[in-house]
Amino acid sequence: MTQAQVLQMFRDSGALLEGHFILRSGLHSRQFFQCALALQQMPAVEKLGAALAAKVRPLGATTVVAPAMGGLVIGQEVARQLGARFIFVEKEEGKLVLRRGFKIAPGEKILIVEDVVTKGGRVQETIDIVRAQGGTVVGVAMVVDRSNGAVNLGVPTVSLIALQVETFDPSHLPPDLAQLPAIKPGSK
Repeated sequence: MTQAQVLQMFRDSGALLEGHFILRSGLHSRQFFQCALALQQMPAVEKLGAALAAKVRPLGATTVVAPAMGGLVIGQEVARQLGARFIFVEKEEGKLVLRRGFKIAPGEKILIVEDVVTKGGRVQETIDIVRAQGGTVVGVAMVVDRSNGAVNLGVPTVSLIALQVETFDPSHLPPDLAQLPAIKPGSK
């Protein structure tokens, strides 16, 4: 799939929002990718998952790990497309942890899959968890890279959409954005 085709899927599903948004990172933006809206239809999930799986197949991952909530649907589909195991990390007392009896074997080849990345904080947390368990992170795949490749996670990284989406510190909002009510539509 081309970036234009993926963007069109987001527009058609109403998943590319315009307004004043507070991102998980604390930054503010005029655009918000609400991947849950794009991923509510299984044919779209299958297409996006196949496109990501095609990009990461050469990495040889045996397990896909996704940060909950955003990465769950697309992470599971990428794992299915790769014929790999799927597990996830989730919040506990404000930070991501590996729970539910999931284990990572020493040297296990792990691909991390996320829906949207702006600064990469949750992905970095997930990388740290995998490494603490002895796993080897072979790469990161995401549907939307809001940094247009600026986030360096130290491993091969692929995305279906890579855009430099304008973000603002809350104390330095442009006047037009400051006049709009801010909403936080993503996960907490």
